[in-house]
Formats: sequence, structure tokens, C-alpha cells
Amino acid sequence: MIKNINTKKGSLLIGILVFSSISLIVITGIISWFIVTIRATRTTTEKELAFQIAEAGIDYYRWHLAHAPQDFKDGTVVGEQVNIPGEISGPFVHDFYDKNSVKIGAFTLLITTPELGSTVVTVQSTGSVVSNFEVSRTLLSKLAIASFAKYAFVANDDMRFGEGTVVRGPVHSNGGVRFDGVAYNVVTSSRENYDDPDHSGSNEFGVHTHSGADDPVPPADVPLRPDVFVAGREFPVPAVDFSGITLDLAELKALSQETEGRYITASGGVGYRIVLKDDDTFDLYTVNSFAGVPHSSCSNVGGNDDWSTWSPGAETLTGTSYPFPDNGIIFVEDHVWIQGKINTAKLTIAAGRFPNTPSTHRNIILNDDLEYTLYDGQDVIGLIAQKNIHVPLYSPDVLKIDAAMISQNGRIGRNYYWPGNGSSTGCGTNASRDTIEINGMIGSAKRYGFAWSDGTGYTNRIIDYDADLLYSPPPSFPLTSDAYQTIYWEEVR
Repeated sequence: MIKNINTKKGSLLIGILVFSSISLIVITGIISWFIVTIRATRTTTEKELAFQIAEAGIDYYRWHLAHAPQDFKDGTVVGEQVNIPGEISGPFVHDFYDKNSVKIGAFTLLITTPELGSTVVTVQSTGSVVSNFEVSRTLLSKLAIASFAKYAFVANDDMRFGEGTVVRGPVHSNGGVRFDGVAYNVVTSSRENYDDPDHSGSNEFGVHTHSGADDPVPPADVPLRPDVFVAGREFPVPAVDFSGITLDLAELKALSQETEGRYITASGGVGYRIVLKDDDTFDLYTVNSFAGVPHSSCSNVGGNDDWSTWSPGAETLTGTSYPFPDNGIIFVEDHVWIQGKINTAKLTIAAGRFPNTPSTHRNIILNDDLEYTLYDGQDVIGLIAQKNIHVPLYSPDVLKIDAAMISQNGRIGRNYYWPGNGSSTGCGTNASRDTIEINGMIGSAKRYGFAWSDGTGYTNRIIDYDADLLYSPPPSFPLTSDAYQTIYWEEVR
């Protein structure tokens, strides 16, 4: 007899096996997902920790530079620090601990010494963690000290910028500022108000104008005046310290007397004339006398301090093709006339005489064009005069000056040369010139000026700020402070 076979029990077993397999796969997947998630979370945490440790390395070295501004080797050099421009030092490894003094990682530093004339220090910091040495983060930061050349123009006295003056860059004075030209950057003063010596009446704003309609006087609201102050004006603001330049000048003399510098002693005449050349050399002339006036009536009618034609007269050749010094410092213990052109060079030329006595302070005179070949930061000239920086009587009708200029105790400008009248020739046609164009910056202790209210001097004055000077100034140029600021930051990997 044939019987039916019951297959229900077998079918149920197969169903259980299939369901169990699926459940096992799902559970395994969930467990794997949890493991991957935990690992990913742990890796993310470790990467974040490595990032924070790398940041700690940057912060550490900024702190280190605050205490040792010229140490680019993490304190590993014993004795006098030797810095080679552009040199990369390291790796310097520092363990990193948590608040319980347990080591949780380390940061590794590579330090790049600033290039000649630059204050920019490059710090590369790589953070790693103890829990996973395969995890690391690397940050790169550039730290720098702003130079005294953070302004297109900075002064320690009341200033007047007449009509025809165009300034492209920040302007600041510790005194008041009367600006009647056009300023394309912010104009600031340390004075809230002051008595403008060129204008009678009540005190006026620390920064004001008489171009077109006169500004109102305090306590009235300050108008915008974008026709003059394109980027605005601010006052009062903190003063700029001019006093530190005395020390900087003495240091420049000391640097020039080192084997890498160039020190030029007193001439025995009235000074020297330096002609810079684009092959990294210069010619030197001894100036034996000043050029005479064109007529006896050409005299100090304006009562200027330190009045002269300030043009070189008779001179003798002292030497040719002197190489530019390795450290970029030329110090002249006499008056010095400077002209010429450079190509991929960085120089600071200073004029002074020590001990520091006002009656023997030395000047710099710009009697002809002083130019760069390149305008991308590769060429830079700094001029620091113990007293004045003069533009002389016999200067070109169009004069171009590429330089960062500082007069420590005097002024930067041109003396008043009386043009004469119908009965006297005065200083003749040289009294009035056409255009002076400055690419760089001006730092003048006393009131500057290349033009006078009677129309003499330079009719057009164009001052363009060289932004490369901020963190890549001329060699050993005065700085605003010893504090390094972060100017660039990125994660490189």
C-alpha cells in the first residue's frame, strides 16, 4: 500500500536554516558596521588630536620666538646664533602630554630661517598620537614681525599734504594731518584735534582737509569726504615710536663693520656719492664741495634749517665696482648722495656720525633717479638718515625714487628755493620742478614736503606704497615690535 510522505517537517527545517543564515549575515553585518564605525570614530578622534598637537607645535614656536626672536634652531645652538637665510633646520621633536602628564603624542618641527631682509619665519609642524602612529596631521604657518615700513607715509610731526599729492597706501602722523590731495588708503593721526599751523581759527580734526569745502571744526560730526579720503580717516589712534630708530642706526653701523658689511668712514670732504649698478656693485665718489647757487639772490629766504643747494659740486673718484655687501648693509659716516639702479638686490644704506651729537648729524641726498629693475619684492632699498633726506636744487624735472626712507631726527623733502621776481633771478628755473614719484615709503620725524605754497618745488607728488616692505623690508630695517604675528596658515597633509 502506497502512503503519502509528510514533507512539512523538512520544509520547516529549511526555512529555519534560511532564516538563521539571513539573521547571521545581518548580525555579522551589524557587528562589522559597529566595528568599522568605532574604528572610524577612533581614527577621526586620533586625527583631531593629531591636528591639535600640530597646532600646539605652531603655538609653541611662536612663544619660543617671543623669547628668542633670532633663534630659528629651537635652542639647539650653543653660543652665538648663526643664521643662514632660507636654511631649513630640524626635525625638532617634542613630546606632548595630557593634563595628567601622560604622553599622548608628539609634534615635529621644521623651521625655515627668513630670507635676507625678510622677517618671515616658516614653521612646519607635524602632530602624531601614541595610540596610532599611522595617523598624523601637518600644518604650515608663516610668522612675521611687521616692519616700520607698514605705512606709505609716517611722521612724528604735524603734516600737510597739498593739492597735487596722491598717496596710495596707509598714512599716519603722531601730529595732526591736513590732507588736500587724494588718499587711497586710510589716513590716521594720534591727535583728536590740533591747531593747524597753516590755518587760523579754532582747533581742527586730527585728520582734516581744506580741499573744496572746508571740514567743520570740533565738536561737529566728521564728514566722510570720499573725494579726499577714499578709504576713510581715523583719529585718535596710538602713536608710532620714532625713538627706537637711534638704537637701530647704531646697530646698522656695527653690522656694516662686520666682514659681511660695508663701512665707509668720513670723507674728509663734504661727503660721498654712491652710484648703484645693476650688476650688484657700486661706484664711490668723494664729494669735495657743494654746487653753487645760480645767482647770489638764491639764498635761504624761507629760513629753512640745514639750507644749501645740496647738489654735489667738485668730486673725485674713490673707487669703482665695489661689490654689494653680503648682509646688505652700507653705513656711511658722512653725508651721502645716492643714485642708480639695482637688479635682484636688497640693500640698506645709512648715513650717520657717532657719538650721537645733533651738530654732527649726517644727511642723505637724492640727486638723481634711484630705481629697481624688478617690482616683485626681489629688489628693495632702505635709506636711513640720522638727520634729513634732501632732494637738492639741481634735481631732475621728473624724479623717480624706489626706496623705503626714514629721517631719524629731521625731515624728508626739498628746501625752499626762491624763484626770484622781475628784478632778481633768485634760484631760477630749478626752483620749480614737475613730478616726483616715490615707490616705497616715507618716515619723517619732522614735517616733510617736496612743494611749497607759492608753487615751487615739485608740482606733482605721487607716493605709492610698496606692500612687499611690510614683512620683507630692507636688511635690518627698523621693526614695529618684537612680536611675531601669524600671516599665513594651512594644512599641507
